[in-house]
Amino acid sequence: MNFKIGIVLSVQPASFTAITHQGDILANVSRMKALGYDGVELAIRDPNQIDRDDLLNALAQSGIPVPAIGTGQAFGEEGLCFIHEEKSVRDQAIARFLSHVPLAAAWKAVIIIGLIRGQRAATLSLQTAEYYLESALRETAGQHPEVKFAIEPINRYETDFIRSVDEGLRLIDRLKLENVGLLLDTFHMNIEEPSMVTSIALAGERIFHFHVADSNRWDPGAGHINFAEILETLDRVGYQHYISAEIIPQPDGDTAAQQAIIHLRRLLS
Repeated sequence: MNFKIGIVLSVQPASFTAITHQGDILANVSRMKALGYDGVELAIRDPNQIDRDDLLNALAQSGIPVPAIGTGQAFGEEGLCFIHEEKSVRDQAIARFLSHVPLAAAWKAVIIIGLIRGQRAATLSLQTAEYYLESALRETAGQHPEVKFAIEPINRYETDFIRSVDEGLRLIDRLKLENVGLLLDTFHMNIEEPSMVTSIALAGERIFHFHVADSNRWDPGAGHINFAEILETLDRVGYQHYISAEIIPQPDGDTAAQQAIIHLRRLLS
């Protein structure tokens, strides 16, 4: 199986808990490289609040790739999203999202469309929410065909909008943008998909990125998900990119990161 293993790190402090390490990005990148990770996925709340040139240079010197960029903290920390009822907030969300494009282009990284798509207000119809989301994606992904974008189905306890692989694929079909695919996450799939392997097979070549966390959101091997079966199915559909651990730092970040890569390497050997 020709997969590379990555892990999610946050460039800036965040309230989101499924990240093993936050802040002090260069020290954390060095630590993950020493553990044997092939790449680091970076969650970046606001690229305008970091020195992008310094970050690009530091990552280049480290020799460790960045396969994907997470954007959900813009929603989690600031409430910016594509389907907000106020146009000014939607515009801010689009501007923030677009600020990730130069970094993604430099790293050849996938930009993740997770929580930044937002949650529907009680007064917002599904039809209107879909219209706002599709408009935002045409304005962002549609204008940057050189960058790949991945929509992440997220479970019902975190959002009420695009929770399953089927819903994600239907959105992609409507968009008709070749640079828009899916990010699948085993933690969310374990809640929403009747069969994870069936859903992975259904998504097939539209899988642009893949997150792993066990049923309890701890490191793979700490819950009841059959990761051998998951990886075999990914291999069967021709997926050849990163398997990225987005996990809770339990009992602590270093231990979780170490246990994750040990388990995944064992399955891939």
